[in-house]
Amino acid sequence: HQYFCFFSLCFLMTSLGGQFSAKRLGDSPFTIRTEVLGGVESRGVLRKISDMLEVILKRMDTLSALDTGLVERIQAIAQNVSNMAIRVEQILQNSIYNFTLFSAVRDGTSSQCEVPRDPRFPECPGKVDWMRARWTSDPCYAFYGVDGSDCSFLIYLSEVEWFCPPLAWRNNSSPPTQLTHQTKAPKRQAAFRTDLSVLLDQVGTGKESLSFMKRRIRRLAQQWATAANRLDSKLEQRWRDQKKILVHVGFLTEESGDVFSPKVLKGGPLGEMVQWADILTALHVLGHNLKISMSVKELQGFLGVPPGRGSCPLTGPLPFDLIYTDYHGLQQMKQHMGLSLKKHKCHIRVIDTFGTEPAYNHEEYATLHGYRTNWGYWNLNARQYMTMFRKDKIIALCYIFML
Repeated sequence: HQYFCFFSLCFLMTSLGGQFSAKRLGDSPFTIRTEVLGGVESRGVLRKISDMLEVILKRMDTLSALDTGLVERIQAIAQNVSNMAIRVEQILQNSIYNFTLFSAVRDGTSSQCEVPRDPRFPECPGKVDWMRARWTSDPCYAFYGVDGSDCSFLIYLSEVEWFCPPLAWRNNSSPPTQLTHQTKAPKRQAAFRTDLSVLLDQVGTGKESLSFMKRRIRRLAQQWATAANRLDSKLEQRWRDQKKILVHVGFLTEESGDVFSPKVLKGGPLGEMVQWADILTALHVLGHNLKISMSVKELQGFLGVPPGRGSCPLTGPLPFDLIYTDYHGLQQMKQHMGLSLKKHKCHIRVIDTFGTEPAYNHEEYATLHGYRTNWGYWNLNARQYMTMFRKDKIIALCYIFML
């Protein structure tokens, strides 16, 4: 009889393992329905396990007369089955709750998805109304799980954007996206560079404008090396943080029309390319970590922008300490960064060849006084604009911005 108990217990464990092997916590949330529908049968198995455990406990006196090793094996199996029973019960309870909640979210009928009237989030009701009418206007909303239900609107507006309060029934162990603070990588020291080969590879090929910039970089390589060595000796090994810098040359992108490249050898304007070549070289020589973008696709990839038309914000912190761009690039960033541009605007440095007067930069003032322009109204700090400078001042200027 004792052996019968032992092998019956093994049989039940095998049955249990086969029954639940496909239902693990890591499975897709859409498998919840299968787990819940199997709940009655699963509980029947649990009752059989409990009954068998009681029989084992009642027979322990008799079993003690058996071989000690066999008793230990039976006790270990009993403990494993007991632990498994507890775990399965937890899974079933969670599955029932999650399935009920999932159905409510899917159908948009959950009372927990009523639009809140919270004075701390006054824009929430209006944003929900807007989402109801226009959530299909940009694929990025569906990318973040918006499906047309109020629940999905509130989840998006509280966890991706920040217009609604966090939902109490959601897993709020992590703060909303806009407040997320990731552990920063340890600071690295910027070391002066005199080898420009890596930079020349990054600039790329395929356009006469790029060839012009690379020729200038090569031609002035010795002067850059001299300037770097001179500045290095003045700083006397002073620590400088290595910055992560994105350089987006907007006026050379196909999306902006790139009217400059075809005119390089025909007497076209070269001042912008001179300025970009010198700034790229200065940042490289100063020892910073550069990414160079010459298209909107590259810009989106470097910034981690969600797919779509730019209505959704970035979902994480900006991956760069600074972004150097021009007015074409600034406009492209506005189109593809959504609300994130305002949040990260202080990281931007605008290569503004001929300068922008403060009256045109300040949107409210310019509008009030009728200053109309295609390149103003950005409300940047005046020190974020970089105008034409002689090349021997470029390193000093960039260094100031790095501090």
